Amino acid sequence: AQTAAPSANLADEGRRLAEQWCSACHAVAPNAQPPQGDSTPGFASVAAMPSTTAMSLRVILQTPHAGMPNFQLSRQQTDAVIAYI
Repeated sequence: AQTAAPSANLADEGRRLAEQWCSACHAVAPNAQPPQGDSTPGFASVAAMPSTTAMSLRVILQTPHAGMPNFQLSRQQTDAVIAYI
């Protein structure tokens, strides 16, 4: 059985990565204002969407699309950002 500690550590790493790579465009902390106005969804808004699942986040993070930098996240980094969201 897995304990909560690895998940918490993974989410902490995801928060660190999000602050480093995503915070220029997205509000990555709960209740934070987006840095560029409200044109990009905050992580809390993304997490609250009914369509948001680990799989949908994985697809978004691994598929280049207009307006978002093409970050090359490792599987572990992707898992960490998903755990944080």
